[in-house]
Amino acid sequence: MNIMRVFCRSCGSKYYLGSAFSPVSHTGSPFTLMMGYSCITAVLCLSLGLLVSSYKIEAHEWDKLILTHQWPQTFCAMESCETNLTYWTIHGLWTNKGNLCNSSWHFNASQIQDLLPEMRKWWPDLLSSGPSASFWKHEWMKHGTCAAKEEAMNSEHKYFSKALELYHKMDLSGVLTRAGIVPGENPYSLEKIEGVIVSVYSAKPKIQCTHLNGQIEQALGQIEICFNRAFQLTDCEEHEADAWGGLNDVLAYELDEWGGFAVCNSSMPVVYPPYKSAKQMGGGYLPQSND
Repeated sequence: MNIMRVFCRSCGSKYYLGSAFSPVSHTGSPFTLMMGYSCITAVLCLSLGLLVSSYKIEAHEWDKLILTHQWPQTFCAMESCETNLTYWTIHGLWTNKGNLCNSSWHFNASQIQDLLPEMRKWWPDLLSSGPSASFWKHEWMKHGTCAAKEEAMNSEHKYFSKALELYHKMDLSGVLTRAGIVPGENPYSLEKIEGVIVSVYSAKPKIQCTHLNGQIEQALGQIEICFNRAFQLTDCEEHEADAWGGLNDVLAYELDEWGGFAVCNSSMPVVYPPYKSAKQMGGGYLPQSND
């Protein structure tokens, strides 16, 4: 309040402020009073602008990277696409805060020309049999421009390279296979799947599922592995929906903040859909993920 009083005095106003912006003195000419009101308006606008700016800065100051893997068989069962892929693919490398951080930093496929063979294999657009450029563009604009605040990812090439590097380093498909967790009709407990991942990475993942075609069992669909800004493994937050109104208190599943999956229910068995079942298990209930 003292700042506002000083500011208004500097405008030449004799209109002084009391609590809750109520006047304690109306001395001075109508012109002076008008100046006082103008000063108050200016200060309020300035304060609001600073508040919004600080919010934007804070929203983009992420402290966690999320390497999101998707199981193609489950995804294509949800989306009625076809796939013959037998390994986990990259959905994206996301920051835990902020998105679309720089709308003027447009995607340019020529910047990652040398990475394209790897990206087509490990980071494909499962909804399209053609080039995946539109998918990669989306990931760059929404997530890459935020990740670029870290020097190691401050270019399009660095961002996609880092995602591929982390993906290969984690080798999620190999980790699950070596532990005997393989696609098939027999379900697993969520505890078993999570336990295997934690035993290898020493960090808790976020495991997401969906129900397919009205089945009671939940189908394994997405696994997130998290890192701090130094690219060291760290626990993922399992209950992201808490920050958006505590949806887990209302729903049997927490809808994932980022789109088409939900955190797996620990009290229910988890099916790891086999390769042959993509068409057979089509018709899931959840919408296409927009991340």
